[in-house]
Amino acid sequence: MSEPPPFSPTVALLTVGRGWEAALAEGLKPLGLTTRKYGLLGHVRAAPGISFSELARRSRITVQSVHSAVAAFVAAKLVDDGTAQAGAASSLRVTREGEALLARAAEVVARLDAEFAVRHPELTEALRAQTARAAARTT
Repeated sequence: MSEPPPFSPTVALLTVGRGWEAALAEGLKPLGLTTRKYGLLGHVRAAPGISFSELARRSRITVQSVHSAVAAFVAAKLVDDGTAQAGAASSLRVTREGEALLARAAEVVARLDAEFAVRHPELTEALRAQTARAAARTT
């Protein structure tokens, strides 16, 4: 008879995370957002004028994918791209419509956060403490 594998916090966290990632994706879908688009839009809001290459680096996707996503954001009037010409530094800014969409997405996240905290109070506190420690190391 084989023994069960040893506990792996990495595998456990990934397993829990995948379920909540799916819930977030489902909650964002009616808003026309994916988790990746939500993240990209959030990065543009957090760092107005961010370059396409920095946006790609932070999002861990290719610059080409960022260009496609930003073009879609511009077409949907969620982002204003004040770039004067190809090759010029970007001046991306979230529009009023983009801010409104981010606010609705934040409601989805808040609802999921509350549900997570009820289901996993100890894990919520452990994650809060870990985030505080990580923030303290970067300052």
